[in-house]
Amino acid sequence: MSDLSWETLESSVAYTCGGFDVVNEQVRLPDGQEAPFDYISETESVVILPLTAGGDVVVIEEWRHAVKRRNRGLPAGTLEPDETPEEAAHRELREETGYEAETTNHLTTVEPANGFSDSLFHYFVAEGCEQTADQQLDVDESIEVTTTTMDSLVSAARENELRDGRSALGVLYYVLFENGSESVRR
Repeated sequence: MSDLSWETLESSVAYTCGGFDVVNEQVRLPDGQEAPFDYISETESVVILPLTAGGDVVVIEEWRHAVKRRNRGLPAGTLEPDETPEEAAHRELREETGYEAETTNHLTTVEPANGFSDSLFHYFVAEGCEQTADQQLDVDESIEVTTTTMDSLVSAARENELRDGRSALGVLYYVLFENGSESVRR
């Protein structure tokens, strides 16, 4: 196999904000040509699939300004400095929903858009979730909490109604690889 790697010649942050940086690099391609390459750099994130003791899924309805609509999805957020992904999963679940989990288990880790971003999402299933507190939302979060069934979420994904990619991946990954439930498969 040939070497497909690129060599970074120069790197600088072209833009920074609270959620991400835009990095501008000058790279040398495998054929020796030089080219600019920009990408989004952000902190690692967690996505949580919270299940109640009764088997319902805790979901959030959140305003997503980039697409100018309410978005149904799973709780998610970025890691704080020196925080493990599992610690972040517990914290984000509690802050965004007011629920806490008996147990959490890692499902998978993905690079959702590695053609233009260094994003890394750690997926967790949180089981035995109970509402124990009030939400502690960030200033830029507008979130309502509700519960639904796994079948309803799978149906929403099938019908193109679960538009949040992080959430669709978490639900479908769980159903296909972890849960093994024939009731939601075709």
